[in-house]
Amino acid sequence: MKRKSGVLMHVSSLWGEYSEGSFGKEAKDWIDYLAEGGFSVWQVLPFCLPDECNSPYKSFGAFSGNPNFIDLPTLAKNGLLTAEELESARQKSPYVCEFDRLNEERFALLRLAASRVADRAPTEKFLRDFPQVASFCRFMAIKEANGGAEWIEWKNEVYDEDTLWTWQFSQYEFYRQWMEIKSYANERGISIVGDIPIYVAYDSADVWANDELFLLDKEKRPSAVAGVPPDYFCADGQLWGNPLYDWKRMKADGFSWWCERMRFAMTLFDGVRIDHFRGLEAYYSIPAGEKTARNGKWKKGPGMALIRALKPICEGKLMIAEDLGDITPEVVKLVRDSGYPGMRVLQFAFLGDPETPHLPHNYDNHCVAYTGTHDNNTLLGYVWECDEATRERIMRYCGYNESDWDKCYPALLRTMFASHAGLFIMPVQDLLLYGSDTRLNTPGKSEGNWGYRLTREQLASVNLSRFREWNYLYGRA
Repeated sequence: MKRKSGVLMHVSSLWGEYSEGSFGKEAKDWIDYLAEGGFSVWQVLPFCLPDECNSPYKSFGAFSGNPNFIDLPTLAKNGLLTAEELESARQKSPYVCEFDRLNEERFALLRLAASRVADRAPTEKFLRDFPQVASFCRFMAIKEANGGAEWIEWKNEVYDEDTLWTWQFSQYEFYRQWMEIKSYANERGISIVGDIPIYVAYDSADVWANDELFLLDKEKRPSAVAGVPPDYFCADGQLWGNPLYDWKRMKADGFSWWCERMRFAMTLFDGVRIDHFRGLEAYYSIPAGEKTARNGKWKKGPGMALIRALKPICEGKLMIAEDLGDITPEVVKLVRDSGYPGMRVLQFAFLGDPETPHLPHNYDNHCVAYTGTHDNNTLLGYVWECDEATRERIMRYCGYNESDWDKCYPALLRTMFASHAGLFIMPVQDLLLYGSDTRLNTPGKSEGNWGYRLTREQLASVNLSRFREWNYLYGRA
């Protein structure tokens, strides 16, 4: 793998004026910033519509785009919003995503913009090209007509045409604006790496339109749900609650739904991280109705059969296997046989196992190394919360010998830049050297996640020339 480096930051965390990051000029400024620092990868989180807890890993549609990412000034420039309407959407705080306000106001604003579209042909072509997106739009329109109820409880199939058109326009405009940003990134030498959640939500267009592809009972409710067993993050495990795939049925038609999903992703990104990759080797099945994940069982997944089906679509793209958690020799073999690089995380390196693949001296070139993921504490927060013995071991490992350990972070980052890993990625909070108060997500916690945003002034405080020097010094520029 060619040596590179990048930064992990979701679009929602971008600075701006309208409650959440967007596909506006700030995204292009961010791309310029990465290029100036010698970075060549921008990794994002899933682009789909987030759930009621604002998580992009559980959505009403795997083929959806989050309409809150649509840049409002661009709509105004194109005559779809007035100056007064734009001003009314201006944020109250630049430091956190204003999710409550977005949920209350943004769709109504997009409805206004959609009502002013004169030429619907581009949107209609987009929906013909991506029928699963069209299905998602219809799902959301019918859902509104049923008061937001789960699809299994719907009584009414008659939807409001303006609502349907607003979703259709929003999905096309999301796609159109993003493709402009992606083209700009590629022209500047920046590749975009996306993220594919392995599972979908039960209350989603995906299960509604393709229920035969999931393990459901006679009433079309999940017979078992997804999660992971007790681990480093949570003593009770994680009860995700997603319906499980009927892998036998999916294999029978050549994994066509997964192939369609990957084709859509590859139009948006230059590569993707497959979340919870180990679930393709064996997935954790929890009986429906359980209150924790303790009583689940591992069952065999599709393995290489799915990887082979996806190969023609993914050829030449950067595919990252999220091989974290309870990893068995069978999972290690699947990652190796897939040819995808796995993940290495510095925060997992000092748990006591000298043979752990997460220690930088054990990295090989064919891996993607991180200081932490979106589910981890920030690097600064992690070091602060370590026990003293672990902290001293980290300092020694990274060659930091000063008495004031709170100034050690450049030494840790430099260790990662110098490592054998072909690709090194750090969350933007670690670029800024921010603490745990900026943590993006705490697994198992339903509130207070996903809202972190940075400001342009904060980014300007970073010693970018140091990162540029490291990128060139260690062959990553």
